[in-house]
Amino acid sequence: MTAAAQARRPRLLQAGPLLPALEQALAARYAVQRLSDQTDPQAFLAAQGADFDGYVTSAVMGLDAARLAQLPRLRVVSSFGVGLDRIDLAAAAARGVQVGFTPGVLDDCVADHAFALLLDTMRRLSAADRFVRRGDWPAGPFGLSRRVSGARLGLVGFGRIGQTIARRSSGFDMVVRYHSRRPVEGSACPHEPSLHALAAWADVLVVITAGGAATRHLIDRAVLEALGPEGFLVNIARGSVVDEAALVEALQAGRIAGAGLDVFADEPVVPEALRGLDNVVLTPHIASATRETRQAMADRVIDNLEGFFRDGRVRFSAIS
Repeated sequence: MTAAAQARRPRLLQAGPLLPALEQALAARYAVQRLSDQTDPQAFLAAQGADFDGYVTSAVMGLDAARLAQLPRLRVVSSFGVGLDRIDLAAAAARGVQVGFTPGVLDDCVADHAFALLLDTMRRLSAADRFVRRGDWPAGPFGLSRRVSGARLGLVGFGRIGQTIARRSSGFDMVVRYHSRRPVEGSACPHEPSLHALAAWADVLVVITAGGAATRHLIDRAVLEALGPEGFLVNIARGSVVDEAALVEALQAGRIAGAGLDVFADEPVVPEALRGLDNVVLTPHIASATRETRQAMADRVIDNLEGFFRDGRVRFSAIS
């Protein structure tokens, strides 16, 4: 590529490390600098923040209003992920900045992971594995777990991923109800307007709603009390949706039977109280972490940028 062609390429600021294949694809198309590589990010932004056309981030790294203000020429954001709670969409919209994200390609793997946590938690698979590895089996049997087939599944959130989980559940003959702000047109699953009623009804409650201020601590002590000592909780949404302190107390006191968690309030920090419980399955925010899904997400990050710089519109917009 000639120096002139290089100079004409849009300049992108990348928030931090991303999938290596995505970083290579970005570098091949754009002039990219990574903010996390700068020894003094604030000084760097003060000196060069006005030079960037686009910003590449992720659902975890996000983009807040303060950072957006440091990028006065910014026209487009492309985020690696579907979570939008760490991106200030209102600030972006007010500036006319388009925001692209990666919907649709995570649904299957996130739903698969939800079911992996559900099965592991209810059938106590990880606990049984630890039991065998400790050499405890010769001293006596492991004990009983909870049947999954035919269980009552409550879904908190019923978007694409929630509906995919519901389809998965049919293979286990589960009975499904869901709670969301409004009923989903055309769904055969009953809508439950009351979250507390759903929790009281369910054998297992799977949380797959959006994060952010509107859903902070949606699963609180009252919901956990309604779920009860025979009920299980699975969270693959955001750690902020569950009152983590209340969850720890409920698990320690036996007020719920167990939990499967892929997300936490202060990632990557997981409370010692959770790590010490045998009725909890913990995974490090990996619901979408398969090679196939992450490549599809990377492709959509590129699609959004190419669509914007070619046609003036991201392909998958987070701002309606």
